[in-house]
Amino acid sequence: MQIQDLPYPDPGVPDARSGPRFLWWLFRNQLGGQLRSLSWGLLHFVSVSALPFCVGLAVQAVVDRSGTRLALAGGLLALAGAAIALGDTFLHRTAITNWITAAARVQQLLARKAATLGSALTRRVAAGEVVAVSTGDVEKIGWFVEAVSRFTAAALTIVLVCVGLLVYQPALGVVVAVGLPVLALAVLPLLPRATRRADFQREKAGRATELASDTVAGLRVLRGIGGEELFLDRYRSASQEVRHAAVRSARMWALISAIQVLLPGLLLIAVVWHGVGLAREGRITVGELVTVYSSVMIMSYPLRHFEEIAMAYSFSRPSARRAARVLSLERVTSAEGSLAAEAPSGDLYDPATGMLAPTGRLTAVVCGDPDAAGLLADRLGGHPISAGEDPSVLLGGVPLDELPLSAARTAVLVQDKDPVLLSGTLRELLDVPASGDVDPREALTAAQCDDVLAALVQGSLGVEDPLDARITERGRSLSGGQRQRLALARSLFTDPEVLVLDEPTSAVDSHTEARIAEGVRELRAGRTTVVFTSSPLLLDRADRVVLVHEGEVVAVGVHRELVHKEPRYRAVVTRETDHELEELEELEEIEETA
Repeated sequence: MQIQDLPYPDPGVPDARSGPRFLWWLFRNQLGGQLRSLSWGLLHFVSVSALPFCVGLAVQAVVDRSGTRLALAGGLLALAGAAIALGDTFLHRTAITNWITAAARVQQLLARKAATLGSALTRRVAAGEVVAVSTGDVEKIGWFVEAVSRFTAAALTIVLVCVGLLVYQPALGVVVAVGLPVLALAVLPLLPRATRRADFQREKAGRATELASDTVAGLRVLRGIGGEELFLDRYRSASQEVRHAAVRSARMWALISAIQVLLPGLLLIAVVWHGVGLAREGRITVGELVTVYSSVMIMSYPLRHFEEIAMAYSFSRPSARRAARVLSLERVTSAEGSLAAEAPSGDLYDPATGMLAPTGRLTAVVCGDPDAAGLLADRLGGHPISAGEDPSVLLGGVPLDELPLSAARTAVLVQDKDPVLLSGTLRELLDVPASGDVDPREALTAAQCDDVLAALVQGSLGVEDPLDARITERGRSLSGGQRQRLALARSLFTDPEVLVLDEPTSAVDSHTEARIAEGVRELRAGRTTVVFTSSPLLLDRADRVVLVHEGEVVAVGVHRELVHKEPRYRAVVTRETDHELEELEELEEIEETA
């Protein structure tokens, strides 16, 4: 896979049982790129390691006053230099390719998981953690996957150099062959502590990222309640914890780096000391001493990759663990894909609560607990939080969680109470799978988006067609009500068989809400629509109102009827307090007695 071929047609099915298993799975799926990187790495490192031999040959040629051997040494140096340049160029190219393609694979897997789980993802994993995994963590995972092949090439080069020195000059080669493995393994006792400190730093950094993401997402609300300083203090505290953890981690890695500078120096002193004695005894030549000395010096270069692979693994392991935790989440089903991939139609029925939404009707659901309403909305869309606890929702008698995901999404669309608007033009916002029976402008009109379109056009220079107006990230330049209406227009334009709306008008004024209620009713005529709301304006225009209390349907009727006959319904809709409700119940009992 080359960078220009991205994205992957199919990123594959990851092994998300643990962080190390996920890293190993990534490595195996990039075996071709790893082998290419290993090959170019061997060419580069072996060519670098050949320089001391060429230098030793040249020195000995000068001592022996041999022009032929000096010319040969010069030719070998030129050849080694060309091989170094070639190997380094293509090693860098293949390594970066491995890095980018690994990161891209992880991002595709995360995007696919987010698309599969929908709004259920953020109910099971913090939104800030998903952001941290899809940004900083993918880079660290890519770093480790890329570094493995370079480390392998460096390790093989060290083995070749040790064997070569033993053959070339056994007396000094033994010292080097014993010393180099000691250098490579000397830092191993420090790695567990360095890894723990790196893990702790990553946890603190992830927490700070989550806090920053949540703060930015709720900035408008924070300003409204004057809570900016409180959350800024929290972020400052979290940032300081990250800084302290980073300093402690850096100290350990600095110690490891110092050891890898000190020990090669000691080995170099030992080689020179022993080599000078051998040269004075006439057992080795000056050229051989220079060759061994230069080899020890040049070995500090591949030895550095031992430190890098340890750092890469230490930083990528917690990142891979977080990525694996997200990727291990599955759509909760009883038998995934066991039914035909054809969207069913008919009444929408939830056996767990007894809630029924007849086909072609506008059904309003009143639920006193907003969190319970959100969970029920997810269930109606075929996204239950846990398996086996409640029976599947039925659409036309067909269990939704046994349908393939594409068929379930085609059949039922759930608009979350906090819908997301991606940056881009309004035309791109409405570029979603749709039935084709609803015109975009009809959907915008039904959602009462005229003032939103005017604001978007005014904020986009040189734009005449509102559909070409740009929307900022998450629609932050718009008010909460404007974002709600654009999201509602997108859902109406999609025109699914069943549309489930969770509090679609909670941020708009009553006049606009009344017009939206009428617009939705007209545009969705003949289609099944379920609206979770406690607004009397929406409830009054519903064909059927269902009251869900403590997880089950306790009353069904129309709004005006339920307001007079059902105290629990009246308490939710009219915002009556418990004391007022008790007084009304006492009055009703007195009237009945009289």
